[in-house]
Amino acid sequence: MSSATTRTHNRQLALAFISTAQLVVIFNAAVLNVALPSAQADLHISDGNRQWVITSYTLVFGGLLLLGGRLGDLLGRKRVFIIGLVGFVVASALGGLAPTTGILLAARALQGVFGALLAPAVLSLISLSFPDGKERAKAFGVYAAIVTSGSAIGLLAGGLLTEYLNWRWALLVSIPLGIIPIIGAVLFVRDESEPDRTKRLDIPGAILATLGLGSLVYGFTLAQSHGWSNRTTLGSFVLAVVLLTAFIMLQARVRDPLLPLRILKERNRAGAYLSAALGLLALFGVSLFLTFYLQTVKDYSPARTGVAFLPLAIAQVIGSSQVGARLLTRLRPGTIMAGGYLGAAVSVLLLLLLDVDTSFSPVLLIAEIGIGLFLGTALMPATSLAAYRVGAEDAGVASAMINISTQVGGSIGTALLNTLATSATVAYLATHQDAQRNAALVHGYHTAYLWAAGSLLLAVVVTLALVNAPRPNMNVSSPPPEGKAVL
Repeated sequence: MSSATTRTHNRQLALAFISTAQLVVIFNAAVLNVALPSAQADLHISDGNRQWVITSYTLVFGGLLLLGGRLGDLLGRKRVFIIGLVGFVVASALGGLAPTTGILLAARALQGVFGALLAPAVLSLISLSFPDGKERAKAFGVYAAIVTSGSAIGLLAGGLLTEYLNWRWALLVSIPLGIIPIIGAVLFVRDESEPDRTKRLDIPGAILATLGLGSLVYGFTLAQSHGWSNRTTLGSFVLAVVLLTAFIMLQARVRDPLLPLRILKERNRAGAYLSAALGLLALFGVSLFLTFYLQTVKDYSPARTGVAFLPLAIAQVIGSSQVGARLLTRLRPGTIMAGGYLGAAVSVLLLLLLDVDTSFSPVLLIAEIGIGLFLGTALMPATSLAAYRVGAEDAGVASAMINISTQVGGSIGTALLNTLATSATVAYLATHQDAQRNAALVHGYHTAYLWAAGSLLLAVVVTLALVNAPRPNMNVSSPPPEGKAVL
C-alpha cells in the first residue's frame, strides 16, 4: 500500500472514530428524551423542573463551547478531544448512578463541560483534515450520517433500556460506547496544526457567556411558575441581557477574545449559526412533547416510544447524509437550507392534527418523516458553513459556534416551549371545567407546535437574508485574500 493510500485510509479511519465520539454525545442527548418520564417518576421531579434534566446538559454545553474551541486551538485539538471524551464517559457513569435529582443534574452539567471540549475539536479536526470543498462535503456527509444516527440509536436504546432494565442504563451504556473511539483516537487521529501557546484564555468571557445564557434559559423556566410579568422572571431576563452585553463588549476589547467578533461578521456563517439555532429550538421542543404525548396521552411504553421515534431519526440521517450532501454539490447552501427549514415547518404544522384519539399513522408518521428529512437536509449545509472562510487559527472557535447555536437553541426551545405548553394547558383547564386532562395536555402541545413552526419559518427568513455562499464545487475552496481559508 502506497504512503498516499495509507494516509487516505488512516484519515478515513480517523473520520469514523471522530464521528463515533460525537455520536456518543448525541446519543446521550436523545436517550434521556425517552427515559425522562421514568427518571422523573423515580426521582420525584416536578413538571416544571423536568426540562432541567435536558437543559442542565445543553446549557452548560452551549455556554462553554467557545472556551472548549479556544482550548483546542491553544493546546491541540487531539489532546482536548481525548480529554473531553474520557471525561464525558466518566460523567455519564456518575449520572447513571445518581441517587438524587441534584446529583443527576450535576452529572448532566459535567457531561456538558466535557462535551464542550469534545465537540469543537471534532469539527476542527474534520475541517482541517478535509480542506477541499467536494472532499469536505463528503466528509461532513459521513459525519452527519453517523452523528444523526445517534438520535435513532439513542431514542430506541433509551426505550429498550428503560423498559427492560431501568432509566439509569440509558446513561451507563455510554461507558462501553466511549471506549472504542478513545482507543481509535489515540491510534489514528492526527492533528498536524501547531497549537498556539502564546494566546491567553479568556476566562472572564467564558464566565459571562455561561451565566448570561443560564439566566436567559432560567427566565423562560420561571415564566411557567411565576408568570411573564413577575419581577423574578423579568429580573432573570434583564440579568441575561446585561451579562451577554458585557460579554460582547469584553470580546471587542481583550487581546485574545474567546469569541473574535470577526467570526460573526461574515454573513454566511452568521446565517448558518442563527438558522441552526432556530431549527434546533423547534426540534428539541417537538421531540420533548411528542415523548410526553406518546407516553402520557397515548400510554405508550418507553420501548414503544423509542420505536415510534425511529421514522424521524432515520429520516434525519437520510436528509443529512444523502439528500443534503448530494444537493450541496449542485445547489447553493442557502437554497438547500431555506427549502429544508420550510419543509420542516409544514411538517410540524401537521402535528396540529393530533388529538387524544389519533392513531400513529398516517398523521404522526408523515410528520415525523417530514421533520427529520427536511431538517436533516437543512442542517447539513449549515454545519458545513460553520468554518466558511475562517483562518486556521480560528477553526476551533468557528466550529464551536455551530454547536453553540444548536445547543443554545435547543436549551431555549426546551425551556420556552415547555413554559408555553404548560401555561396553555393550565389556561385550558381553567376555561373548560369539564375537560379531561389529556385533552388539556394536547391543547398545550399544539401551542408548542405552533411556536416551533414559527421558529422554522423565521429560520427560512434568516437564511434567505444572509446566506449567499456558492456551492462547494464552484469557488468555496478558494482562499480569501488573506490566504487562510480552511474551506
